Amino acid sequence: MTPEEFTQYAAQYGDTVYRVALSACKCPADAEDVMQAVLLKLYQEKNGFESEEHLRRWLIRVAVNQSRKLTRSAWWRKRAPLEEWSAVGEFQAPEESGLFLAVSALPEKYRTPLYLCYYEGYSVKETAALCGLKESTAQTRLQRAREKLKRMLAEQEEEP
Repeated sequence: MTPEEFTQYAAQYGDTVYRVALSACKCPADAEDVMQAVLLKLYQEKNGFESEEHLRRWLIRVAVNQSRKLTRSAWWRKRAPLEEWSAVGEFQAPEESGLFLAVSALPEKYRTPLYLCYYEGYSVKETAALCGLKESTAQTRLQRAREKLKRMLAEQEEEP
């Protein structure tokens, strides 16, 4: 891969990689670290890609794996998280920020498939492949994530 190609791919897909990592890690600094690791792997990748979609899927898969690696580390489990991730986005409507916070509060195993399916537009089959899950497991996690979100949002509406 030439430096020009890498620069183009980093500019084109860097934001997607960052959003996938942020969805999994919930911390902008950790998401930036994951994005940097993924882009480094892209730069070092010796095999070519069949198409743009193959490259995009590869980047998302590597981002999911790097995020899991980070969140399963001993350092991650023993640290005290900063709540700065909740102030990441600027939203036009208050319900958008409520939905973002509700999605962010979901456990990672539900949050990542939900993000890939609804925000990135992947099918359930593609989401399952990207997350390393069986298709039925991905469907179940999406269903449970929707149910949890529905309950969380209903509880938010009931609060004065």
